[in-house]
Amino acid sequence: MNTVEPIRDIEVVLDIADYLKERNRRDYVMFMFGIYSGLRICDILQFRVRDVRDKDHISRREKKTQKEKRFPINRELKKILNEYIADKKDYEFLFKNPHEPNKAITRQQAYNILSAAGKQFGLDSIGTHTLRKTFGYHLYKQTNDAALLMDIFNHSDIHITLRYIGVNQDCKDKAYNNLSFKR
Repeated sequence: MNTVEPIRDIEVVLDIADYLKERNRRDYVMFMFGIYSGLRICDILQFRVRDVRDKDHISRREKKTQKEKRFPINRELKKILNEYIADKKDYEFLFKNPHEPNKAITRQQAYNILSAAGKQFGLDSIGTHTLRKTFGYHLYKQTNDAALLMDIFNHSDIHITLRYIGVNQDCKDKAYNNLSFKR
């Protein structure tokens, strides 16, 4: 399995969002849901319309850790979700498989969508985990609060969190690039 990276450049994040929005509303909303929630794709794909309609918070037991997670729905995401679900039934999956009416798209389908979008913008290290890592990377850059992010991700060590979102690699790259033996 290849290691995926966060999308570090905010302009590229916005470009991918615009690209997906033009191509397929469902894929756009999935992308936005991922970068605004920081949830794993296996949790994102299980959401139904009723889980977000008229809600201010999301409560979910994470599939991987079995830990309860509760967080507010960001106001920008809420607007996107409300427009998207306006004509949908409560029982529908948010990210419905068009070929199987009462099923969500698969993790593989989500990967294919995100990977193809990333390639359009010259990004090869893109996968489903990129959404979670992009959330973490930009939250960290905006807050500089690694402890908060460690708690959000349920990581046991701050170094794991910093490595996970690619901040350690950024620091190492900067150190290597700034090394000079000139006078």
